[in-house]
Amino acid sequence: MLFSKILSKEKICFQTESKTSAEIFGGLFKNVFHIEPECCENLRRNGTVLYRFDIENASVIGDVFRKYKIETSERTINSEIIATNSLGVFTAGIFIACGSVNDPSKEYHLEFTVPEEKIANELAMLLRDIGVTAKIAVRRGQYIVYIKGSESIEDTLTFIGAQQCTLELMNVKIYKDVRNKANRIANCDAANIDKVVKAAMKQVDDIKLISQTNGLESLPDELREIAELRLENIDMSLQEIGESLSVPLSRSGVNHRFKKIAAIADEIRAGGAENEK
Repeated sequence: MLFSKILSKEKICFQTESKTSAEIFGGLFKNVFHIEPECCENLRRNGTVLYRFDIENASVIGDVFRKYKIETSERTINSEIIATNSLGVFTAGIFIACGSVNDPSKEYHLEFTVPEEKIANELAMLLRDIGVTAKIAVRRGQYIVYIKGSESIEDTLTFIGAQQCTLELMNVKIYKDVRNKANRIANCDAANIDKVVKAAMKQVDDIKLISQTNGLESLPDELREIAELRLENIDMSLQEIGESLSVPLSRSGVNHRFKKIAAIADEIRAGGAENEK
């Protein structure tokens, strides 16, 4: 009731987009005050249904204010009521009245839509007492007490008794972490493949240039062997080339020989440029 849309001596209005919350409110109100409030359903343009309870009977409203010690001046969380009940249950009631949580596969976000600034600040303090940091923003005249971060949301859901939701959120987080790691590995592998291919193509270009100008027979035996092996096996890694040599060589040793071939090719290119001048 404290977090309903309207709470005055003239009218109490509780509204929600959750059918479950509407059923809980109607059932609890009937159990406590022995009156079944009428629920109106309004279909919105976006297809969602708004469930609304309007209580305007002055006698019933008076009973509500007296029972919960609500002052007419401003809403405030009554510490005496919390002291005689479970804080977790009280917070769960607030969530049922005005809380919502986003699909964790898209975003980690839990919020309470609160009608007044004072109880918004009190709710933020209440959450702080259980170790959860909440922030406040204003949206369309309503105060939004919101929580970011999966761990804070998990703590809040656990505190209000929604352990199953906590487990589901944790499962989504694990899935997202595994998927992100797999994507990073795949991207890294793709980048490494591109790097290897570009290096191999550069080596082939250098070898072909030497073959067309000085001829591969001009190269020392160890360079000619590695050059011919590269031409015949463009897709081989440096390690595989090293293992295929007549005298096996380490990856760094193969790379060193390709650098020598590149230097020879660069000299040929430099000489050609000088001739053009």
